[in-house]
Amino acid sequence: MAQLTFTINYHTAWGEQVCLCGTAPELGNSNETHAINLNADGDSWSAEVNIAATSDIAYYYFIRQDGRTVRREWGSNRKLHITRGRKKFIIQDLWKNKPYHSYLYSTVFTDTVFRHEIRPLPSRYYTRTVLLNVVCPYVARDQMLVISGECEALGGWDLRLARPLSYLDEGEWQIMLDAGKLPAKSEYKFVIVDRITGEGVYWEDGGNRVLTAEKAHTENAVLVEMSLLFHYPGFTYRGTGTAIPVFSLRTDDSFGVGDFADLRKIVDWAALTRQQLIQLLPVNDTTATKTWRDSYPYSAISAYALHPIYLGCSDYPLKNKRKQHAFLKEAKELNRLPELDYEKVLSLKSRYSRELYLEEGGKVLASEGYNAFREKNNSWLFPYTCYCYLRDKYGSADFREWGEFVGYNEELLRQMIDNDIEAKEETQYWSFLQYLLHRQFFGVKTYAHEKGVALKGDIPIGISRNSIDAWVAPDLFHMDTQSGAPPDDFSFFGQNWGFPTYNWQMMEKDGYAWWVNRFRKMADYFDAYRIDHILGFFRIWEIPLDAVQGSLGHFRPALPFWVEEINRAGIPFDEERMVQPFIHEHFLPDIFAEHTEEIKRKYLETIGWERFKLKSHCDTQRKVKQLFDNKKDDKSRQICDGLMLLCAEVLFVRDPQDHHRFHPRITAQYTYSYRYLDSHVREAFNRLYDEFYYHRHNYFWREEAMKKLPVLISSTKMMVCGEDLGMVPDCVPSVMQELQMLSLEIERMPKDPHLAFTDLRRLPYLSVCTTSTHDMSPLRLWWTENRELIQRYYNEVLHREGAAPAECNTAICRQIIEHHLRSSAMWVILPLQDWLSIDETLRNPDIATERVNVPANPEHYWRYRMHLSLDDLLKESVFNEGVEVLSRR
Repeated sequence: MAQLTFTINYHTAWGEQVCLCGTAPELGNSNETHAINLNADGDSWSAEVNIAATSDIAYYYFIRQDGRTVRREWGSNRKLHITRGRKKFIIQDLWKNKPYHSYLYSTVFTDTVFRHEIRPLPSRYYTRTVLLNVVCPYVARDQMLVISGECEALGGWDLRLARPLSYLDEGEWQIMLDAGKLPAKSEYKFVIVDRITGEGVYWEDGGNRVLTAEKAHTENAVLVEMSLLFHYPGFTYRGTGTAIPVFSLRTDDSFGVGDFADLRKIVDWAALTRQQLIQLLPVNDTTATKTWRDSYPYSAISAYALHPIYLGCSDYPLKNKRKQHAFLKEAKELNRLPELDYEKVLSLKSRYSRELYLEEGGKVLASEGYNAFREKNNSWLFPYTCYCYLRDKYGSADFREWGEFVGYNEELLRQMIDNDIEAKEETQYWSFLQYLLHRQFFGVKTYAHEKGVALKGDIPIGISRNSIDAWVAPDLFHMDTQSGAPPDDFSFFGQNWGFPTYNWQMMEKDGYAWWVNRFRKMADYFDAYRIDHILGFFRIWEIPLDAVQGSLGHFRPALPFWVEEINRAGIPFDEERMVQPFIHEHFLPDIFAEHTEEIKRKYLETIGWERFKLKSHCDTQRKVKQLFDNKKDDKSRQICDGLMLLCAEVLFVRDPQDHHRFHPRITAQYTYSYRYLDSHVREAFNRLYDEFYYHRHNYFWREEAMKKLPVLISSTKMMVCGEDLGMVPDCVPSVMQELQMLSLEIERMPKDPHLAFTDLRRLPYLSVCTTSTHDMSPLRLWWTENRELIQRYYNEVLHREGAAPAECNTAICRQIIEHHLRSSAMWVILPLQDWLSIDETLRNPDIATERVNVPANPEHYWRYRMHLSLDDLLKESVFNEGVEVLSRR
């Protein structure tokens, strides 16, 4: 029986109780209902607990008030080994608050950048022992933590004789000292040293610590000091990385598309050039139509399943040499193409994986690894395999066309598999394929960790309307709406993604389990993630199903205006004039030119003097689009665009949940409807508009985000980054700072509307800085798009005199990249295209092919691939040495 005396200093408010909970039965078996109440002596709280078993225990403190938990310590539990025969432990603890540097506890650092070999807890103690645990997450892979002090046992302040600490996990280190060799009191400090040379890298700040061993001497006890904090308030980390979609990778072994096997070579390149992170786009399965339209990575059919196109076939050669040779020949032809041919590659990968299943399926499905994978992932794997079978059987991903399977019914689906040999075989094939993808991708993560490189993923804000998630749990989504983004620098008319919006009220009922499970699955493969459109957790841009452009949308949730509020604001509200499209004789020629009379005759009805309305067959944007879907001539395009514009000639949008309330139409100031208002009404509308979009919702949207984001962020140990571009409410930065989420900062997209360019020297430290994203033109292409802007950038930012050159040459590209690498952001993550731009021989000769996506075009074909192979890039020693120098921020 061991006697443990716990002591902790904590200042409580009236009625609060400090409690102790741990894994041992005597500590409540991790059940807070049976936790230990500590006794108070002022701010000092203590408890004596007798532990019977010999074991490792884990424990933590929490605060209880009125029978409920009001506060818990931050971070992982403390750990202590209770040994047989050891009678007494005296434990002095410090309460653990969330530190400013909490990002260092993400797996980007603990498992990768600052990775250390984990040592077990000591299994035996000295007769008289002092055990020190120190929290120091600042130690890089090539460094270690030591204790140096004045006494001989601690090296007499000589770092060569300092004592090394063992790494426990998650930034915590430990050392066991023989108290018999220690004086009653002695001064010491913790020091970070170079692992190879032993030279001091950083002595902790502040005065010397005092090590008191008296109680260990007098009571033959194990004296434990837990959660000592290494003093390093000024610590900053500067990391560098590369952004590249998986499909864009090219190696000599690729099958016409980048895949998970190819990822190992981009990891090799990152490690070679001293980078620490590779950022990817979403890698989930998007196979709905089996056409090039599925190249859009943000329209996944599953929030969990990996895309079969990313299976690295080079890791799984066929035993049939004749077939293997034929596949390799086809793969080489596709691999020589400058861009991705999605449909041909998908066909090749599908045929190859079918052959692989015939050869290896039985063996794999009988393996322990597969069975463990299936058991762990069955909640999403079973519906995924059934969906794939039914999609192919019915020739459609729209489950509304699946007869009796229109709604997800697990019992009915199991009967289908039991009674249909083809269904059983097909579902086993899709399950086999997901297991291979999982095993390969998880292996890449392990490989990256060994190289000191972290993988960063991307979580799309939306789900496909025809996805498995919508099929299985339609109540979690508003299927009668579509989401997108309001007009911004990416798209004048806004973006319409077509995804249903989230039913947050329903999701809240089970603690956002769908999101939590999604994040945890992502943690199988990534150490960090980017939340696409983080603003969607505050509010989403919701668009009616009958609209095509994003300009007719509204925020949800929101606080729309009552008619009385609009009138009081100085706007005489007229529903027909302001909510219905305003179409006037005078401006029709501006839109339709010589086709005006034809437009009036075919598409408009007269409703008053020089006023019209759209006829019923074209009174929504969706109807207009359908009218002109198959007409590609210039006249049809002009008429289609003009009619779309007329549909959006409104000043207010009716709220779909409360028809008596109205939202000011986004960017209404660009409409003819706005221009035809009296000047004083225009001024009143502007005031109302600014109040609505920039002030009215700040507290409301902050509360919405704080319901969701803390739960989701705490569900994994991945580092969290938010894509916070666009129309950003004032509440967003404060929420992201409070939750220590990294923002996204782009020089050419300043968040201050009064600036032309972001000042990279004044970025928030908790941020990711980049030259461009996948939704933007890379550096060299951007340089050609707006001559006036580039001239200003050339003179004012680069501080170069004279006229800007027509081409962004290597010297300019290098200056821009060096400028970014000197920024104050924690991370600088650059697209591979921009890294290559600094070398005359390696830069892509065809800059027009380097853009990944054009967000203003919903029909965009995602097909960018590297123009050179990673095999060749790894051989470019001069270039790679140059990137290595640049990466040392």
